[in-house]
Parts: sequence; C-alpha cells; structure tokens
Amino acid sequence: MKDIEEKYTMFEGNSTIYNLSSAENMTDRNISLDYLNVTNEVPIQFAEPMYGYIMPVLLLVTIIANTLIVVVLSKRHMRTPTNAVLMAMALSDMFTLLFPAPWLFYMYTFGNHYKPLSPVGGACYAWSIMNEVVPALFHTASIWLTLALAVQRYIYVCHAPVARTWCTMPRVLKCIAWISFIATLHQSTRFIDREYLPVNISWGNQENVTVCRVQFAHWVEKGISPDVYFIIYYLFRVVFVHAVPCVSLVALNLLLFRALRKAQEKRDKLFKENRKSECKRLRDSNCTTLMLIVVVTVFLVTEIPLAVVTVLHVISSSVTEILDYSVANALVLFTNFFIIVSYPINFAIYCGMSRQFRETFKELFIRGAVQVTRRNGGGSSKYSLVNGPRTSTNETVL
Repeated sequence: MKDIEEKYTMFEGNSTIYNLSSAENMTDRNISLDYLNVTNEVPIQFAEPMYGYIMPVLLLVTIIANTLIVVVLSKRHMRTPTNAVLMAMALSDMFTLLFPAPWLFYMYTFGNHYKPLSPVGGACYAWSIMNEVVPALFHTASIWLTLALAVQRYIYVCHAPVARTWCTMPRVLKCIAWISFIATLHQSTRFIDREYLPVNISWGNQENVTVCRVQFAHWVEKGISPDVYFIIYYLFRVVFVHAVPCVSLVALNLLLFRALRKAQEKRDKLFKENRKSECKRLRDSNCTTLMLIVVVTVFLVTEIPLAVVTVLHVISSSVTEILDYSVANALVLFTNFFIIVSYPINFAIYCGMSRQFRETFKELFIRGAVQVTRRNGGGSSKYSLVNGPRTSTNETVL
C-alpha cells in the first residue's frame, strides 16, 4: 500500500490541488526538502487561464447573482422553510468561491504562482486555510443543504400531512444550524494538521531564499499516524459528503419526477372538470417541483465527477494504486472549475421558472414594475417561491 502521506496533498476535495515539490540545490546540508510550490501543484497551463482570467468574471457574477437571491428571499413575504434552505445554499456557494478568491487573483491573475510565499508562516498558512479548508467547509455545507432541500420537497409533495410537523421554519433553521456545525466540525482538524517551517534554498539567481517547508503536525505524525488520519478523513468524505448525498439526491429526484407526472395527470383531470382554483394551485406546485428537480440535477452534474475521483483517490491511496495523479489533478481542476461555473446558475433557474421570484425581483429592482404587477393582479404577498399559495393564516397550501 502506498503511503497516504505521499498522496494526501495531491488531492483535496473541492479546493485547488495541493502538492509538495522537491527543492533542489538546498543551501543547508545539501539535502532535498519538500516545500510549497504552487506552480507544481496544478497543471498550470490550465489553471492560469481558468482561475486567472475567467474566474474573476465568474466571481463577480456569482457575488451579484447570489446576493440578489439572498435579498429577494429575505423579504418578509418570501420567508418560508424552503426559501430559508435556498438562501443558505446561496450563501454557502458564494463563500466557497469568495474565500479563495484573493489568492487566486494573486497566484494566477497577477502571475505570482511561481514565487515563494512570504512571509513564510502567515502566508503559507493563510494560503492553505483560505484555498483548501474553508472552501471545503462551505462546499460540504452546500451539499448537505441541497440534500435537505430535496428531502423537504419530497415530504411536501409525497407526505403532505407530515410536512405540517417536520417542515416548519424553526425546524428548518435548526437543521441549517446543525449542517453548518457538522460541516465545520468535519473540517476542524484541517486547521491544525500541518505546520509550515521556514527553510532557506537557492531559488533562481538568488541565494538563501526563504520558502515554506510543509510537514504534518506532531499530533498527526506521532499520535495517530498520517495513514490513519487521512483514511478516516477521506472515508468520511466519500461516504457522507459524496456517496450518500449523491445517491440520495438521484433517488429523490426520480421520486419527485414520478410524483410530478402523477400530479400532472391529476391536473389534467381537474382541468377537464373545470375546477380552476385547484388546477391553478396544482400547477404552481408542479412548477415548483420541476424547478427544484432542475436545481438538484445541475448540482449532480457537477458533483458526481468529483465524487468519483474522490472514491478512486481513496482506493488508490489505501488499497491498490490505480490512479494516475497527473490525470487526477487535471480532472479535479476542471471539475472544480465547472462547480464554480454552476454557482450563478440557480439565479437564472429561479428567474426563469418561478413567477413569484420574478415578481419580487421586479418590485425590488425595476422601477414601476410594482405598479404594473398590481394592475395585472399579481400581488406578491400571497405566494411563496416554492410552496404555492398561502392561506390567511400564513400556512402553505400543498
């Protein structure tokens, strides 16, 4: 079994790939030592154009789109249990990209990826935390929030009586809090599992340049051993962050799609019976279900490839070597990039598939739209984004 100590930094969940590079021409004791070299961490020919030139545009679009989602969903008449989950997802996605953004600008946009980080202690630690640990934390939360959203919609559609008890605002807010706590707990050891020591080397035409030597913390190296630590860490990610959520989301999407077809058949029957109010309510519910199916599908398209590479990484590290890590690094680089591309898409989905979201957005940001909407009889306070018309007691009619 190839030692995980040699591999764990070559692959890191949803963050930029992190590798150790051998330093040559060491000035002290003439030995080869590992140091942090960003140029050798990723396929730089792909990373520089994607993260250096395209990513700044995506960052701007993501911040604008997700901020608009939060603003719209935070309006009083839009505060529903499902909208609370959607708002938490928007924040998680935005922070996943926002934290590493300064380093991506510095390394790739400004072309500093080949330079040693300075000052050694603070810069190397900040690079690791902001570029790896914190993005993985928020992305993990986003995955579980997406699963919570699908479970909640399944309950609304297929088990409506249960929704009255389990899908209340206090319970949903508590669920969001627990997801945030567990995601933070899962990444908590990554804040302290490595140490960064200053080492002098010959770099380019310069003598005695100080670089970061990366090593495991004492409690990892001498306490539980790197192999045990990273096997536990990655097995947890494979099972609870990738495999279980992705499989569950596929199953829930299929169940929701089947329920959607049955509801459409029922709506056609109501339409023939001229029961217009029930027909309209069911139409709104069907549009909502379809919208969430699209949201989950977009998530799965970008997330499943990363889950597959993570599984192969664990097998290659702990069982038998089956993975070419030069190829894996490129795959994860592209997968992470497409995950970033998907972040602003939810705003387009909401605008395109939710009448209520569009109306609220127009009322907030387009002058005169509120008067036009009211003349057309479309007051926004009677509806929620995803749960259909409300009653006078502010309960959701399913």
